[in-house]
Amino acid sequence: MEIYKNSSRGKILLAIMGFVIVTITMIYSQHLAKNLAERELNMVELFVEAIRTVTDNEDESTIVTSLVLERLGNIPIIMENEEGNLQGENYRNGRNEDQEFLQSRKAKIIKKGYDPIKGPGDYAAWIYYENSTTYRLISIFPLAQILLLVTFIGFGYYVLSTSRRAEQNRVWAGMAKETAHQLGTPISAIIGWIEHLKGMSINNTDQLEVVQELRNDVKRLELIADRFSKIGSKPDLVKVDIGDEIRACLKYMQRRAPHKIDFILNENTDGPVYAEINSHLFDWVIENILRNALDAMDSEGDIVVELSLTSEHINIDLSDSGKGIPNTDFKNVFRPGFTTKKRGWGLGLSLAKRIIENYHRGKIFVKSSKPNEGTTFTIQIPQV
Repeated sequence: MEIYKNSSRGKILLAIMGFVIVTITMIYSQHLAKNLAERELNMVELFVEAIRTVTDNEDESTIVTSLVLERLGNIPIIMENEEGNLQGENYRNGRNEDQEFLQSRKAKIIKKGYDPIKGPGDYAAWIYYENSTTYRLISIFPLAQILLLVTFIGFGYYVLSTSRRAEQNRVWAGMAKETAHQLGTPISAIIGWIEHLKGMSINNTDQLEVVQELRNDVKRLELIADRFSKIGSKPDLVKVDIGDEIRACLKYMQRRAPHKIDFILNENTDGPVYAEINSHLFDWVIENILRNALDAMDSEGDIVVELSLTSEHINIDLSDSGKGIPNTDFKNVFRPGFTTKKRGWGLGLSLAKRIIENYHRGKIFVKSSKPNEGTTFTIQIPQV
C-alpha cells in the first residue's frame, strides 16, 4: 500500500541524510588532522634546525632548545645520540629518560611509518617523533561522534518504539473488546432464529443438519467474541496436542470450502506434539490463514499443512496453490491496514501476528511465495 511505500522512502531519505552528515564530518575531521600533522612536522623540523644552528654554543643551545620545546607543546620526541642513548621530551610520568620505555616507543614509532630526522651531531644524531595527543583525539573524534550519535538515536528509537507499541496494544485491545461487544447482540438474535428454524424443521432431516451447522458456527463465533473481549489480559494457555487441534480446524474449514479444494495434513513427527496454547485464539489464527488461502485460490487446488519439530519449537507450514505474494510484501502483509483484497480491512494477519507473538511467544512469517504457484506461511511455537 502507498502508506508503507512512503514510509520506506522516508527511511531511505533519512539514511542518506545521515550518511551525508557523517561523511562530511569525517572528511572535515581528517582535513583538520592532516593540517595538524603537517604543523607538528614543521615544528619538529624547526626544533632540529634550532639545534643545528646553535650546536657550537652549548649554553645558547640549551636556551634555544628550551624555547623551541615550549613551542612544540605536547609533541612526543625521542633524541638519539651517537652512542645510542635516548632522551625523550613530552613524555609523562618521568619517562623522558627511561631507556626501556623510550626503546619501546622508538620501535613503535618506526613501525607506524614515521621516518626519523637526521640530527646535527652527537647531541641528537637522530630524532624520532610521533603525533601529539591532540592529533590522535581529532583523528578518532568522528568515530566517537558516530558512536554517540548512534547510541542516542538507538535509545530514542527504542523509547519511541516501546511507546508506540504500547499505544498500538491499547488500540488493538480496545478495538477487540468493542468488536466483541458489538457482536453480542446479533449473536443472541441469530441463536433465537436458529431455535425458531429448528422448530420449523423437525420433520426435515436435511434442514436439521443445516441448522446444526449454523449452531456450530454461531457457537464458534461466541467463543471468538468471548476471547476477543479478553484481549489485553493474560490468556489461559493449556497444554494440547497440536496435531489434534489442526485436524479439528481442517475438518471445520473443509465443510465450508469448495468441493474441489483438498486439505492435506502431513505430520513429520514420531507421535503427538504438545504446546501450551489458547485454543480459541490459536484456532482463529489457523482459520484466518486458511480463509486467506481459499480467497487466493480459484475454487480448486490443494491446501497443505505440514507439522514438524526442531529442538525447541513446533513448525506449522500452511501452503496453498493460490496467486502468491510479491517478495516486497512478505512483511507488509502483517501490517495493520495492508490488504490486496477489494473489500479487505487488512487486520486479520496483523491480529494473527499479535496472537502468536504476544500471547504464545512464537513467530509467524511468510516462508516462501511464487506468483501463480502459491504461498507458504510458517508458525513457530514453543513445544512442551
